Amino acid sequence: MNLKSRHPGRARRGTLLAEAVVALAILVTVMLPLAFMFLQETHLCRGAYFKAVAMEIVDGEMEILAAGEWHAFQPGRQPYPVRVPAASNLPPGIFQLTLEGQKARLEWIPKRAWAGGVVVREAVMR
Repeated sequence: MNLKSRHPGRARRGTLLAEAVVALAILVTVMLPLAFMFLQETHLCRGAYFKAVAMEIVDGEMEILAAGEWHAFQPGRQPYPVRVPAASNLPPGIFQLTLEGQKARLEWIPKRAWAGGVVVREAVMR
């Protein structure tokens, strides 16, 4: 008696196992790059969100400064206090005001590179 006649389904089970292994390998080969792509997309979206929030805050604060609030600050570079609740949505960073004569520069500088980048607004004060 040969092996095939004793175990008739053994060859089919081996083929099925090989097909399952190949299918799993294909799935991993496709899904792993997709997972990294989604992770990168998440970081890009989060950075764009941080930049949008920082731009809104800097634009609003620059309007306040242009309306005359800049007189309350000394010339030179200094930290700028922001009391906007939306600033709590930003990652660690600093708002910085630079006054040189009639020129004002307000910027948000994040501490990490993935945080959307630096946001700068400049205006001539009158």
